[in-house]
Amino acid sequence: MKGIKILCVGKIKEKSFREGVDYYLGQIRRKCPIEIVECADEPTPEGASPAVEDNIRKKEGERLLQKISEEDYVIALCIDGKSFSSKKWRRRIAERLTEGSGWLVFVIGGSLGLSASVERRAQEKLSFSSMTFPHQMMRLILCEQIARI
Repeated sequence: MKGIKILCVGKIKEKSFREGVDYYLGQIRRKCPIEIVECADEPTPEGASPAVEDNIRKKEGERLLQKISEEDYVIALCIDGKSFSSKKWRRRIAERLTEGSGWLVFVIGGSLGLSASVERRAQEKLSFSSMTFPHQMMRLILCEQIARI
C-alpha cells in the first residue's frame, strides 16, 4: 500500500476538532504516509425531502468516487458496517497496509451519509458505533484509532 487516505465530505469547522486531527496526523506520519482529501459538501435545505437528500448524497458521492483509483482498497464508514474491537481492528488495518499497490482509503460521508454508489465501491464497510456522530467528529475518532496501529 502507498499509505492511508482519509476521504471525506466537507471541512472541519470546529477548532478543537482540527487541532485533535492534526495531533493524531503527526503521530500517524511517524509510522506511515497519510493524507486527508476533502470534497465539497452540498448545502442541505431545511426540511429537505428524501428525494432531495438522495440527490445530495449522489452529488457528494460522485465527488468522492473521482478521488478513488482502481487499485485503492476502500473502507466506507457506515452505521451498518462491521464492528471490531480496537485490538482486532488494529491488526486488520496493519495487515491491509501490507497488501495491494494503492492507498488504503477510508471514506467518511457528509451529514446525510454516503451514497449507495460509494458503498458499492467499498470493499468493506466499517462501523465504530450504531450511534450517529457528526462527520467532523468521526474524522477525529478515525484518526485516533489509526494512530494506535
